[in-house]
Amino acid sequence: MDYKNAGVDIEAGYKSVELMKEHIKKTMRPEVLTNIGGFSGAFSMEKFKNMEKPTLVSGTDGVGTKLKLAFVMDKHDTVGIDCVAMCVNDIACAGGEPLFFLDYIACGKNIPEKIATIVSGVAEGCTQSDAALIGGETAEMPGFYPEDEYDLAGFAVGVVDEKDLITGADIKDQDVLIGIASSGVHSNGFSLVRKVFKMEKEVLDKYYDELGTTLGEALLAPTKIYVKTLKNIKEAGVKIKGCSHITGGGFYENVPRMLPEGVRAVIRKDSYEVPALFRMLAKEGNIEEKMMYNTYNMGIGMVLAVDPKDVDKTREAISAAGETSYVIGHIENGEKGVTLC
Repeated sequence: MDYKNAGVDIEAGYKSVELMKEHIKKTMRPEVLTNIGGFSGAFSMEKFKNMEKPTLVSGTDGVGTKLKLAFVMDKHDTVGIDCVAMCVNDIACAGGEPLFFLDYIACGKNIPEKIATIVSGVAEGCTQSDAALIGGETAEMPGFYPEDEYDLAGFAVGVVDEKDLITGADIKDQDVLIGIASSGVHSNGFSLVRKVFKMEKEVLDKYYDELGTTLGEALLAPTKIYVKTLKNIKEAGVKIKGCSHITGGGFYENVPRMLPEGVRAVIRKDSYEVPALFRMLAKEGNIEEKMMYNTYNMGIGMVLAVDPKDVDKTREAISAAGETSYVIGHIENGEKGVTLC
């Protein structure tokens, strides 16, 4: 009896590491001090010593049940982008610059080519956010996961000068809310998606004119990474007063997270066109409108609060980063929360 007989292939693990190295190499930053394969990842903070109060910010998340679509479609090169996005967008929300990322893949059977494909997506997400992929773990867990399934999670660490932290403390009456468009459902609410649409290949492969693609491709579209967009806004000289990453819980849960006591966000639902995918989801699943806004991003992946005088400059910076923005509402005095009207 040996480890391979028990379901763990050590040689496959070695091969996975070798195959993923080419992808990881593309994410490297000058501050990285270690090579892949060591016991830990080291990252120099020398570059940031001129900050008045260098402050670390962190984020951790997973892809969730969106992975079920990847399994059915046998498409594994984009879920890594989702994994990175969910972590680095949270760091960017605090005003931070992502520095490095580590991933965790747990699988029923280590198929090296498949693992390397997953990591290629992680590396792409790191490239989009300028974060170095400095380590990770691939755990082969026979009997715990089915052979053709896996879970994917990770965490990121970033840095910001304490004075530049986005806390929401200065948000006040008449500040303007700007929404940045999402790419689709992103990585939240897929347990409900899977109740509405059958997770069968023939269903997911169906083309819809209103989507401009197949249902599966529309649902699997990777989460937008807003790191460079928010950096563009900062470099334009705009002070972002508050920032909300619209993830699980939709508008109702996430927008209030950026607000101080005594102010309320008012968002106009007619300020932008809700993408066809969400309209289809609501119709097919007979989902009430409030539940949709309490579960999904509804086409808005990030909400920013800025001073009225900074609206045009903010939107120009967003456009320059290749993203689409809308003025979706404002702040008014009142009980902390959000009103959608």
